[in-house]
Amino acid sequence: MRSGAALRSARDRTGDGDIVRSPLVSSSIRFPRIALFDLDGTLLDSAPDMAAAANTLLARRGRAPLPLAALRPHVSKGSRAMLGAAFPELEPDVRNGLVQEFLDAYEAELGRHCAPFAGVEPMLAALEADGVRWGIVTNKPEYLAVQLMPILGWRERCAVLIGGDTLAERKPHPLPLLHAAEALGHAPQACVYVGDDERDIVAARAAGMPSIVALWGYRQDGDDPARWEGDVMVDDPHHLLDAARWPTAALPAGGLA
Repeated sequence: MRSGAALRSARDRTGDGDIVRSPLVSSSIRFPRIALFDLDGTLLDSAPDMAAAANTLLARRGRAPLPLAALRPHVSKGSRAMLGAAFPELEPDVRNGLVQEFLDAYEAELGRHCAPFAGVEPMLAALEADGVRWGIVTNKPEYLAVQLMPILGWRERCAVLIGGDTLAERKPHPLPLLHAAEALGHAPQACVYVGDDERDIVAARAAGMPSIVALWGYRQDGDDPARWEGDVMVDDPHHLLDAARWPTAALPAGGLA
């Protein structure tokens, strides 16, 4: 999926309080020309839809529903992690047999309860107002991610969409990020990737792409984002309204790839 990013009116670029591990640059710097994002836990709070799907499977088996708080930390790890939280007593191979049922249940809930995280829409509008093209690289199956785009109003704004089954590899392999950068005509080092899971940052590092750790996303107990070696850590999407908060994306010799 490729589409042109529509320009929108500029919004205030304010925000503070994020944790930055690379030196701040002048506030006059522009945003990177290409911004790539993970979807679940980074742009989209999809936990309510995914929790509803897990509870559908529990109800079919006469089990009580689990609260959102118990399922929320597992969302960024995907369907198998959600099933592990809902059915911890089952052997992994048995749970794997429930993946398609879970995905079908999730598709039925798609877009019913989810919403972009607070601050995401102003941040995307600020990028677009500066002429930035942005895209999504997710491990969610492509057919589900594609269905979400018109629901969220992003179908004409998202310049590239790579799902977990679009290519032969998925994150933490760098191929999806490399493919997205190539599709938009830029070298990986001229892009920035934003994600809330360790796999996102591992993939970005392997691709040679600057990265931002989205601390507002989903994390399990024991996750330590400081150990992921992202270039910048940010605790609120509003803080990314300021171009100086983004890591510097380096153009290769000769400009764009």
